[in-house]
Amino acid sequence: MALMQSTMLPLGTKAPEFNLPDVVSGNNISLDTFKDKKALLVMFICRHCPYVQHVKYEIAKIGKDYKDKSVGIVAISSNDPVSYPEDAPESLREMAEELNFTFPFCFDETQETAEAYTAACTPDFFLFDKESKLVYRGQLDESRPGNNLPTDGHDLRSAIDNVLKDEPINQKQKPSSGCSIKWKPGNEPN
Repeated sequence: MALMQSTMLPLGTKAPEFNLPDVVSGNNISLDTFKDKKALLVMFICRHCPYVQHVKYEIAKIGKDYKDKSVGIVAISSNDPVSYPEDAPESLREMAEELNFTFPFCFDETQETAEAYTAACTPDFFLFDKESKLVYRGQLDESRPGNNLPTDGHDLRSAIDNVLKDEPINQKQKPSSGCSIKWKPGNEPN
């Protein structure tokens, strides 16, 4: 497993449009789904990656903790399901149901959404403000498989809380780390 880090898309970047099916409900999810929210968290995750496995309960907990706040949350899997069957829509649906996700979990079959967001790894987190401008991209927290640090979502939660309180977000942000996005042959970004 090759360790990758976030590309650290420039802060202030406008949220790229997407229109993807939720693997649980079958409904299409887009930026408009969250237009009335003060913040939008876009997470690129998958099922097979050990880095996502390490933080999956915290990701689910964030969904529950912010469910009644003005935060839109969407998880997206862009991995090639031919090479990684655990990341096929049916398997992703099982993951969402097992973890009781309170947010949509979408499948990016064409991988165009991952490319638009410059997603590089799983997990990869992008937080946008009410104007759809990127205010945070980086790690969930300092915990990684095997480093024995608690998984509490501190870095990401702090950014979300600051957006909700209209307070500035620390510009010093550490990239997320994880498995690379599993691109289909010929889809690898330049």
